[in-house]
Amino acid sequence: MAKVVLSRTLSGENLTNVTVVRENLAEQVGQIKRGPGGEILIFGSPGAAHSLMMEDLIDEYWLFVNPILLGQGIPVFADLRERVALRFIASHVFSSGVVCLHYARQESV
Repeated sequence: MAKVVLSRTLSGENLTNVTVVRENLAEQVGQIKRGPGGEILIFGSPGAAHSLMMEDLIDEYWLFVNPILLGQGIPVFADLRERVALRFIASHVFSSGVVCLHYARQESV
């Protein structure tokens, strides 16, 4: 599986099957999305997700709600410039109590 890493410090040299995006985020990720496969999945990286949200590059959100309360942490939706309308796709409750919520961006009319 091809991997894409968003990093300001990695060079990408000597990494197998890894594309390092260091600059021009919108351009480079847009090019990857238009390529074969076209889908990009992010697990547990709020910093990368925030960067992609700021560039309007996320088409679907899979939100996993864990049955744990924390007093602090990294917000999921930070520094959004404008409202993003989402359309509910599906939900799933796992035996652990984790709930998965799947949303897609609402198409502009």
